[in-house]
Amino acid sequence: MNLPGAFQRMMLTAALGAAGCGLVAAQSLPGTSPARLSAGPYTDIQRGLYLVRAGDCRSCHTAPNGQPFAGGRAVPTPFGTIYSTNITPDAETGIGQWTDADFLRAMHHGIDREGRQLYPAFPYPWYTKVAPDDVAAIKAYLDTLEPVRSLPRDNELPWPLNMRTPVAAWDWLFLDTGVYQDNPQKSDAWNRGAYLVEGLGHCSACHGDKNLLGATDKDHPFGGGYAENVFAPSLTGGTRDGLGAWSEDDIVRFLKTGSNGRESAAGPMAEVVEMSTQYLTEADLRAIATYLKDLPGGASQSRGDDSRTALASDDSRMQHGAALYYDNCRACHMDGGTGQPQAFPPLKDSSSIQAEHADTLIDVILNGARKPVTDGDFTGLQMPGFAARLDDGEIADLVTYVRNGWGNSAGAVSSDTVAQLRSDTRHGGGDVR
Repeated sequence: MNLPGAFQRMMLTAALGAAGCGLVAAQSLPGTSPARLSAGPYTDIQRGLYLVRAGDCRSCHTAPNGQPFAGGRAVPTPFGTIYSTNITPDAETGIGQWTDADFLRAMHHGIDREGRQLYPAFPYPWYTKVAPDDVAAIKAYLDTLEPVRSLPRDNELPWPLNMRTPVAAWDWLFLDTGVYQDNPQKSDAWNRGAYLVEGLGHCSACHGDKNLLGATDKDHPFGGGYAENVFAPSLTGGTRDGLGAWSEDDIVRFLKTGSNGRESAAGPMAEVVEMSTQYLTEADLRAIATYLKDLPGGASQSRGDDSRTALASDDSRMQHGAALYYDNCRACHMDGGTGQPQAFPPLKDSSSIQAEHADTLIDVILNGARKPVTDGDFTGLQMPGFAARLDDGEIADLVTYVRNGWGNSAGAVSSDTVAQLRSDTRHGGGDVR
């Protein structure tokens, strides 16, 4: 971020205080080999850990039950499955031979050490905004990790997408390189929030609409979009399906603990909270909230519609859905969809439930969910999946009822939509994620 040097140092020092990273000794760095601490100045290593967490790097670069940062996680895309790479300092299969310049080129231009184009499933279109000294600090931390020899699976992409050269054309069309530049008309907090949201946080990678080639719609960067087979809701100012009714405190609490009395994180966002945002300082979370609350609302930014009319209560889908809710959901989420404080999230007035697409809600009902485990909320309460108990038509009517009950209003869901998502997520039922 192009902040004055003294102010930047002040921000980074605050970010690495006891309240931020809780680091008191080199040995306390997760996954760090003490023998490798000569890889960079200790202050850069601390700062790098904080920035790695801000970028949620561990989530994407760790396979289920795999070694942290050793790659191999499947990243589903509309074009096929891409497997994340090993970013431990292993000399043969990781980034052990990468120089700082190599790493900066990958982060800013999407080109690896061998000169190959990286697929934009790696969010370099966002990381290009990260200041070079922050990129160097990230590399300094990664260099202290224990090397892990791990070769990920080959990507599952059809021809010609399995070739790297077409990505250069994609970059020419859609990659806007350049470090984030402060907006002089905005506050320091707003600019810090923009730097995190538009850069390391790469929030619009999930919360933005995509064109046919998979690039984020620059006209609607935060209006909601698909990611990992679910729909990430709008972050704009829509009162029904965005953050218009949320306060800055609501946003801060959600990012810190995974719930705030309005929503509980589910799907990929639960992992983001658990692995990333809970570790950010209060100042950085407040800066993110400042930036998000300044995003415009309305149909021009959010693809939802605040003026939607709910389905009538005597609609057959609503009546069937109400009966299913009473049998399966009422005990936890209560008669009026109000939930139970600090335990089960409310369904009434939920912006994610009233999102343009219901995929996240369908996924939770099919496969279950677990609240993020955070320092602010360590219960990790789980909801079981109902894939084995309810068929596609029943889940469609249940979701339709929840999206249109208690004052909610959102589009009805078809059994075909449920069937497709059941197939895409490849869960047989009863899983808790």
